[in-house]
Amino acid sequence: MAERAAQIAGHLNYPKGMLAGQVAIITGSGQGIGAEAARLFANEGAKVVVSDIDAKKSQEVADSINRSGGSAISVPGDMLDADYLKTLVKKTAEFGNGKIHIIVNNAGYTWDGVIHKMTDKQWDNIIALHNTAPFKLVREAAPYFRVTDGEPRAIVNISSTSGVHGNAGQANYGLAKAGINGLTKVIAKEWGPKFGVRCNSIAFGHILTRLTAAKEEGAFVTTPDGEKIALGIPGGKGALSDDAHADIPLRRPGTATEAAAAILAAASPLFSYITGQVIMVTGGRNM
Repeated sequence: MAERAAQIAGHLNYPKGMLAGQVAIITGSGQGIGAEAARLFANEGAKVVVSDIDAKKSQEVADSINRSGGSAISVPGDMLDADYLKTLVKKTAEFGNGKIHIIVNNAGYTWDGVIHKMTDKQWDNIIALHNTAPFKLVREAAPYFRVTDGEPRAIVNISSTSGVHGNAGQANYGLAKAGINGLTKVIAKEWGPKFGVRCNSIAFGHILTRLTAAKEEGAFVTTPDGEKIALGIPGGKGALSDDAHADIPLRRPGTATEAAAAILAAASPLFSYITGQVIMVTGGRNM
């Protein structure tokens, strides 16, 4: 225990950053929370693999990190493509000289609909993206986490308050985010005892991203078969209504940078004795 305490104390004053020498995959990091997390991780010394379905945005984030003195590569692709996940792990291991230390399962979007109108396609797509893809990525990376080299390993799964408290119009997303919380606890229990792998979920509340922006702004994602899914919330409704922040003690939404900082904390030595938890990042809502 004394050795661990000394290691933590050393990290808190580590001149090259809390994640120095570590290699991290951050999915969905071409924009928003993921991009901010990629930059914060790089600032703390991590070698970052930027993963996003949008190759242009993915490369732009990697380039900006490298211009700022960090170290990053872009490995774009579709999280629903099993072959891409194999490529992502392979290229990350090559970038990390045979090692991977951190996975942040952040990629995803919402495709809302009330229960009686939700299609099978909506349901299957969201479950596949938020549950099956993270599971397959973690499974593919297992040989790099089930090791006993004494180096830290952490997995951070991005969840939502929809998976903790539910949310009208999000039967698919609510189930998926509850599911990722369950997967988090299983990973923590399976890979913690022998290998020291930590795994936590972060359940975000109202964070300013394209998913919570006005739908009228026209943001969308395109499914693998070419269908466009509109993102956001209709103006004046839900998180955009006049009283949307009345039940948030901080009386405001969170920023993408604040959200990314929570991810960094969960992956860092600051959380060295925290695992299997669903960490609520909500400004105090639903406390």
